[in-house]
Amino acid sequence: MPQLNPNPWLFIMLTSWLIFSLIIQPKLLSFTLTNPPSNMPTTTTKTTPWAWPWT
Repeated sequence: MPQLNPNPWLFIMLTSWLIFSLIIQPKLLSFTLTNPPSNMPTTTTKTTPWAWPWT
């Protein structure tokens, strides 16, 4: 059964993870955010209860 032979697929998987971890991921993480989070103060809004017409 050739599906159980890990010889070529193990090498392909390890190579792809190494490429992703060492080359692609640092390039992606170096981008700056276009909309960085700001430290805005949290404001609470006053809500009024809903006036149901049948109560």
